[in-house]
Amino acid sequence: MKALDAILLALLFAGFAAASSADGLEPDVSCAAGVARKVQAHYETVTDLSARFVQTREAVIFGGGTAAPEPARQGTVVLSKPGRMRWSYETPEPSLMITDGEVVWMYDPLLEEAQRLSDAGGLLSGAAVQFLMGQGDLLASFTVSARDCAARPVRLDLVPKQDASYERLALAVDPETGRVHSSAVTDLFGNRTTVTFEDVRVNVHPDAGLFRFTPPPGVSVIDLTTEPGPQGGVTEGP
Repeated sequence: MKALDAILLALLFAGFAAASSADGLEPDVSCAAGVARKVQAHYETVTDLSARFVQTREAVIFGGGTAAPEPARQGTVVLSKPGRMRWSYETPEPSLMITDGEVVWMYDPLLEEAQRLSDAGGLLSGAAVQFLMGQGDLLASFTVSARDCAARPVRLDLVPKQDASYERLALAVDPETGRVHSSAVTDLFGNRTTVTFEDVRVNVHPDAGLFRFTPPPGVSVIDLTTEPGPQGGVTEGP
């Protein structure tokens, strides 16, 4: 969950990337801003997306070097403005995160446990949720630069202008279409999470029921939306 804000941003722009003709961008200082504006413009026309994703992580070893890559996490995601999303992890272990924009559910079927959290607690706060709510501005939220505007794809580096749980977000973008092929999130400790996307579909109008969760019978529910006391704590699913 630490890099969820950045991963969500990457996925949003992967699905909401522009499909317009080339603007003849040249390798100069205007390139990064031009690509960012192209992505932003099309993003504002899209209301929802669904995709398959593969997420890998390289951890930094204290004292230098990197550890062996962790097993890839794969699954599907559905996002819908305003503020709704469903992350379904399939491998290496199944898990589910759902929010309707107000309540967040995190479900572990192997542990038979579900956590219920209020989004007001800030779990999903940050630039990503602003974009999911349809209110974000890429150039206002990030300092954007390009590694090599002559390359294909162009690599954009995005550094958040406000304090965040990650250091930077790198996007590999096709400047001819604005499509984001992959993203890499570097957290505050130097760990790197890369996400690639497949079968991205937009404006398919997913059923609202996808963003609601009912705990299966026998599942323990940890309700974190209330203060500890007689009304809070652990309960059993229906």
